[in-house]
Amino acid sequence: MNPITVLLVEDHLIVREGLRALLKMEADILVIGEAENGREAVDMVRKQTPDVVVMDMAMPLLNGMEATRQILRFIPSTKVLILSAHSDDAYVEKAAELGAHGYLTKQTAAHVLPEAIRNLHRGKTFFSPAISKRFSQPLKRLRDQGESPAKPEIVRLSPREMEVLQLIAEGKANKETAGELHISVKTVEKHRQSLMDKLGIHDTAGLTRYAIATGIIENGIRPF
Repeated sequence: MNPITVLLVEDHLIVREGLRALLKMEADILVIGEAENGREAVDMVRKQTPDVVVMDMAMPLLNGMEATRQILRFIPSTKVLILSAHSDDAYVEKAAELGAHGYLTKQTAAHVLPEAIRNLHRGKTFFSPAISKRFSQPLKRLRDQGESPAKPEIVRLSPREMEVLQLIAEGKANKETAGELHISVKTVEKHRQSLMDKLGIHDTAGLTRYAIATGIIENGIRPF
């Protein structure tokens, strides 16, 4: 039987090493790659099509939520397992809305990660025990039916606008953002203006608050 192929996505090297060491002990699971940000993860999934992606939520350049959205759009057969320090209801709901098949808190990952990966590979969902008691069946139903949990309306942004917004919220200047995305400063300025027009927000502080409020970046608070 072929092993379950896994891509690890985590911006902290020491955490990735720990996850890789943990999974190396499992004969039926094979780590085929590692990524340290969401953009790199999307590219690697398109090239390697792993069975399961273990996805950190808070990462530079492209956060885990947006990376999940893009991965499942390009390669819907891949299963995404969110790994996060947060167990807040709104984060879990957002992950399920985007199509993630499981959600683990980092506090419990060492104990249940292999089991979670096997469950996702079999077409099931998997949540950390404390989360599962509250959400597993309701969220599975929401995901299967294509429904979204009730929440404030969020303006639809393009993938590029999401990337620019995240970099703005991380404090990057236009020139830095242009360098990260390999586009011109003028193009960054156009995306920034488009964001302000769509969102009705006209300063960097406001864009940053919106990014935090919608879970585009994490700031240790509820995203909704």
